[in-house]
Amino acid sequence: MKILLVIPALGQVYGGPSKIALELADALSQQATHVDLVTTNANGNTNLDVPLQTWLPTQSYRIQYFPHLGLGDYKISGSLTQWLFRHIKDYDLVHTIAVFSYPIAVTHWLCQRHNIPYIMNPQGMLEPWALGYKAWKKRLFYILSEKEALQNASALHMLSSSEAQRIEPLQLKTPIVIVPNGLHCQDYETLPAPDHFYRQFPETQGKTLLLFLGRIDPKKGLDLLASAFASVHQLFPKTHLIVAGQDNIGFLPTAKNYFAQANYPDAVTFTGMLTGKLKYSALAAVNLYVAPSYSEGFSMSVLEAMASGLPCVITTGCNFPEAAHANAAKVVNIQADAIAQALIECLSDPLAAKSMGDRARQLVLNHYTWDRVAAQLIDVYSAILDPRPLPAFSSPYL
Repeated sequence: MKILLVIPALGQVYGGPSKIALELADALSQQATHVDLVTTNANGNTNLDVPLQTWLPTQSYRIQYFPHLGLGDYKISGSLTQWLFRHIKDYDLVHTIAVFSYPIAVTHWLCQRHNIPYIMNPQGMLEPWALGYKAWKKRLFYILSEKEALQNASALHMLSSSEAQRIEPLQLKTPIVIVPNGLHCQDYETLPAPDHFYRQFPETQGKTLLLFLGRIDPKKGLDLLASAFASVHQLFPKTHLIVAGQDNIGFLPTAKNYFAQANYPDAVTFTGMLTGKLKYSALAAVNLYVAPSYSEGFSMSVLEAMASGLPCVITTGCNFPEAAHANAAKVVNIQADAIAQALIECLSDPLAAKSMGDRARQLVLNHYTWDRVAAQLIDVYSAILDPRPLPAFSSPYL
């Protein structure tokens, strides 16, 4: 079985989808599937320093980067387009990650032209909030390209039951499979000491730390978090908020202004993007994780926090109802007051919060691993190619 994964970009500035694509390619190829991954060299306002238009082998799969021309939000790549024209017929099935993207639109058109089955993974980009953001561009793209691509896909790869429900207004008749993102258990067996994080950010030592980990972006709900944390900090003056994430759209000044207006500047640290040992050390240092998002596909940072055993407060926009059913996180409405109340409850009863974090860790490590995800997707691929009815995977708590 030869599988082609296509994603517009893999730069770290794009957050979760980049990490997901790389780890998914590795997990799929570990289970006896030939996997190639193609993308552009885009990395926000810069380019990745990688060899172009040549296969780069990893231990288990191949990856090829192509030069691009950035036009606003879009990544145009003539060389990737030419490669797809020549080689898409070499694959049994294509799996795309993202929508509203030139490379992805070309991929879908060529799959239809050559009768190559393809699966679309929108990564939350068809959610109502996401569709409403820069709506006129997306409406035009949807009419010209995306609607036909969605209708002709062999399957839509949704990351959660709630994400699948939220695309119902589009009235698509395409089959849906629900397979979440995953992580590697070994990365969370033993976290490094928090001292590494404290040395980098000494103002956080000795404080009760709350962590937001994600891109600095309007959809992440930092306006809600600023208001919620004001209520929390008033009751718990030793709390300190860490806002960790990259800014690839110039939203950081606006985000900082949310917290400046709340009038507790010494209680918030913006760290920029945390990676590697520093990120894991931060997860070891903090007491509580918060994801105030308006909209997500299926947040990798939430999975990482839960796998670290942290008590988590997340919104319904994070698309993780299973966490609520397992009593493994506080899942609240997308409102500042609701976020604040949940944070206050966790801080008021640390033993109960720790028990919730322990349940979160078990839930994620038992049910949300890349091995399990890859096995489910290979079952989907096989069903499409056989053909036979698509498998229905049940969530562990729904």
